[in-house]
Amino acid sequence: MAVEIKGLTKRSEDYSKWYNELVVKADLAEQSAVRGCMVIKPYGYAIWEKMQRQLDDMFKETGHVNAYFPLLIPKSYLSREAEHVEGFAKECAVVTHYRLKNAEDGSGVTVDPAAKLEEELIIRPTSETIIWSTYKNWINSYRDLPILCNQWANVMRWEMRTRLFLRTAEFLWQEGHTAHATREEAVEEAEKMLHVYGDFAENYMAVPVVRGVKSANERFAGALDTYTIEGLMQDGKALQCGTSHFLGQNFAKAFNVQFVDKNNKLDYVWATSWGVSTRLMGALIMTHSDDNGLVLPPNLAPIQVVIVPIYKNADQLAAIDAKVNGIVAKLKAMGISVKYDNADNKRPGFKFADYELKGVPVRLVMGGRDLENNTMEVMRRDTLEKHTVSCDGIEEYVQALLKEIQQNIYQKALDYRLAHTVKVDTYEEFKQKIEEGGFILAHWDGTPETEERIKEETKATIRCVPLEADEESLQPGVDMVTGKPSARRVLFARAY
Repeated sequence: MAVEIKGLTKRSEDYSKWYNELVVKADLAEQSAVRGCMVIKPYGYAIWEKMQRQLDDMFKETGHVNAYFPLLIPKSYLSREAEHVEGFAKECAVVTHYRLKNAEDGSGVTVDPAAKLEEELIIRPTSETIIWSTYKNWINSYRDLPILCNQWANVMRWEMRTRLFLRTAEFLWQEGHTAHATREEAVEEAEKMLHVYGDFAENYMAVPVVRGVKSANERFAGALDTYTIEGLMQDGKALQCGTSHFLGQNFAKAFNVQFVDKNNKLDYVWATSWGVSTRLMGALIMTHSDDNGLVLPPNLAPIQVVIVPIYKNADQLAAIDAKVNGIVAKLKAMGISVKYDNADNKRPGFKFADYELKGVPVRLVMGGRDLENNTMEVMRRDTLEKHTVSCDGIEEYVQALLKEIQQNIYQKALDYRLAHTVKVDTYEEFKQKIEEGGFILAHWDGTPETEERIKEETKATIRCVPLEADEESLQPGVDMVTGKPSARRVLFARAY
């Protein structure tokens, strides 16, 4: 027996509660029996699979290949790059033993003290160390370079405060790790992957992002430069959606990865790493969804079109089935993902609410009168507008509508960001505007001390130094806090 879907908390009432309810009610994910870890349910995983498939194609188009490296990393490896281990030390889960045994009192199993590992193993928080210890065996000469590897994997970071998709102890991601003969090649790679992420976010997720470089305080542990794409969620908070790191020669030196260059001289390899995770699911939800549920961009929706029949009897259903099956076949031939839901165990009203909640971009309905008139009711999820359309040429109509919806939800998100991006020149105005949410462009003197003070006093961080900015933002000015010279405006926001 289907359970009626109860209303969501409104975004305006409690945004955080709305998000948490939506993830569960839309069947995307749920809390697991393991503290801080989530179960990604089939519908949620179907969206992640579409993201994964598209990104994987984009990586391969840029010359990358997939590999897989161990989940467990010897503790000594993390000690080799001091800044890196410091950045992750508080988040590491540690394996100390390799065997269990039955407890003598019959209470169950216990850790066998005789099975203590000689060296503890860390469940990977990220894979730079294990990968660079491997690359040492692969690289001897410039002829072995570049190495352009990516892996799809899970990682663990022992987060204390977790939220489904946004921050969990274990999460899914991809991590690219590349090795290059020159600094210039590595920088070019890091920037290239930033733009791959930006293009994916905008063209597939319909999430407009600001592309930029992180400040030293916000940089990845062990990187010389971190590039980022930053999205603005509907509650006015920023979300870091993906990062690409220029690692210099730090890891090559830590693991003694050297090569003979074209001049027959020995040098250390130059490195990058880059990654996006299931956090993108959170970005997708928080950028587009509304008080009725998910709003999914057609390019990533597991079901792009759902068709629901409304009928009085078995004969009428059979006639509708015959008509709809032809439409389904044509839509599928166009590469459109379509579901015809003629199951009789749920009422049409329940189906409408359920598919609306799950963000299916287009809903088609055919009733008895529609069958007589050769029409269907079309509803688009982004605006909830309904139209009656002739079945003649409906497949082309739907194809065009999906493209329009994809563009519309991107434009809506972009308009929101533009309306919530302001420039400020005084610290008082900054403190006022940061309470309202959104992106703030302000001058900064470039010092970690000033950045840290702003963070402590306002909870705002420098999201990035944008790669693209208007002429005024690129002009020198004075820091709003210290009055010291500032080279240009940078992007501030409160963030997840």
